[in-house]
Amino acid sequence: MELGDYLPFLGALVGGPICLWLFRMASRLGVIYQLYHKVEAQSPRYGGELVAEVLQAHKVRFLFTLVGGHISPILVACEKLGIRVVDTRHEATAVFAADAVARLSGTIGVAAVTAGPGLTNTVTAIKNAQMAESPVLLIGGSSATLLQGRGALQDIDQLSLLKPLCKFCASVRTVREIVPVLRKAVSVAQSGTPGPVFVEFPIDVLYPYHLVQKELSPKGSPKDTLGKIINWYLQNHLNNLFAGAWEPQVVSPLPVHIPQASSQQVQKSCELLIQAKKPILLLGSQVTLPPTPVEKLRTALETLRIPCFLGGMARGMLGRDCPFHIRQNRREALKDADLVILAGTVCDFRLSYGRILSRRSKIIAVNRDRNQLLKNSDMFWKPTIAIQGDAGAFLLKLSELLEGYLCPQTWIQQLKEGDIRKEDANRKKSGEKTEQHLNPLKVLHHVEDALAEDSLIVVDGGDFVGSAAYILRPRGPLSWLDPGAFGTLGVGGGFALGAKLCRPESEVWIIYGDGSLGYSIAEFDTFTRHKTPVIAVVGNDACWSQISREQVPIFGSNVACNLGYCDYHVIAEGFGGKGFLLTWKEECKMSDIIKEAQQECKKGNATLINVLIGKTNFREGSISV
Repeated sequence: MELGDYLPFLGALVGGPICLWLFRMASRLGVIYQLYHKVEAQSPRYGGELVAEVLQAHKVRFLFTLVGGHISPILVACEKLGIRVVDTRHEATAVFAADAVARLSGTIGVAAVTAGPGLTNTVTAIKNAQMAESPVLLIGGSSATLLQGRGALQDIDQLSLLKPLCKFCASVRTVREIVPVLRKAVSVAQSGTPGPVFVEFPIDVLYPYHLVQKELSPKGSPKDTLGKIINWYLQNHLNNLFAGAWEPQVVSPLPVHIPQASSQQVQKSCELLIQAKKPILLLGSQVTLPPTPVEKLRTALETLRIPCFLGGMARGMLGRDCPFHIRQNRREALKDADLVILAGTVCDFRLSYGRILSRRSKIIAVNRDRNQLLKNSDMFWKPTIAIQGDAGAFLLKLSELLEGYLCPQTWIQQLKEGDIRKEDANRKKSGEKTEQHLNPLKVLHHVEDALAEDSLIVVDGGDFVGSAAYILRPRGPLSWLDPGAFGTLGVGGGFALGAKLCRPESEVWIIYGDGSLGYSIAEFDTFTRHKTPVIAVVGNDACWSQISREQVPIFGSNVACNLGYCDYHVIAEGFGGKGFLLTWKEECKMSDIIKEAQQECKKGNATLINVLIGKTNFREGSISV
């Protein structure tokens, strides 16, 4: 055969792969998609509107932000749809506020920040939300799709930065992707073990067609072939960005998936509880998560009447004076218990990695996250029953099956008597004189006596806050906000902002250490501008005392621990708030000053009480690392 006889076969052999490659390139460039979906070049609509529509459909009421040009279309569109846009003085505060809203409302909390440094400023707050298992949606602006990696203003690889911190990360590449990507992000954030998610929005998917076209279009008509190819590429990219952008899409929420305990696991747990003589229930923050309403959970706990220790967001679950809520002597109680239920409580440093549990005790552990469920079980403790499921729903099922169950009263009485003795000793300690300034325990007891029944307490600090955890009694479910396992300083301003917006009629208190106050005192400007009055009590001992109390005895130096007795009350007034100074001279007027601060708050003024405090040996030996 001649060579010509092979040409049809060779053409088919070579042409097939080439055609396939061309088809793939055309699909990648959006050419195929554009054949079936039109570009509405004259439409005044913009991508920011789609973001706002999805948030509205998910019942988002607040969007926290620090403004930036990359995200302006989102902020404006949200405002038009009635979503309240709340701007803060630092991006971390915006995320902390979103975190607080997520915890208190049972929905997603949302923060939007601009590209580059705007995003990097949120890293600590996002990590805190991850460790606190809080469903936060972080929206980040970024440089235009074609300019990423080419040295554009504030352009960095944002996804690589956030992937270790978030359950889901995505970058929207066309306007038509906005709705499905956001719906998926919100669903992932709330499913399983809740946590933060991040969606990046390049600036050219948020602005209207005519403005993006103005930036993309080349100046003048190209004459050479390369110029014409580039011109076609840019026009095609523009068209692909907006092709099918305004076609109707479903914006309603996707299903949320939550693991549940099996009926067999619940039944076996019931059997262990019935046999127990000295059961204890440890509740962690997970019990406050949806879908179990906290009031329904409280009723279930009141039915079971098992002695309870409450931690994290579970503080306040049983109100101020519940007869089976035990607040003190946890270590001793756990050593004596024959059954311990860890409901959303983790065996990390807060439980001495599990060493605090007796090896004689049977242990039922319930947690949505398998890693947290079994943390340190390979070393210091072993669960009798390990349940990967929702702790709140598990307790509801337990109470339903154990209707009529009675916990041994002698056990409850034994624990409560120890509780009362310890609290009496703490109150006596508050009467001791300090070398200078006020006794911090006495101050906290006065705050406790002044708290209204609808109060919500935010804590942000080390030594002063550690003491407050022993003395202040949250009045009801979801009335205590602390950072969680990460121990982050600086949450106060953002948490209080989110809390006051969720519960505008409640008194919101921030218990600050003077060190932690420095992170968010500028948010008194935010409180003033957005009419969210709160009451801040600052334990001012001019020191990072949580660190100093160990550093000085061990190393003989107080280096880097000293602060000054600053006029924080004056700073608050500079930001539009109302400030009070409380020293030993006003000790006899302490209650009156606190009441005056409450009255100022009711008038709409954010209030700060700068309390000069001395040193005590209360909580001596508590950990700071």
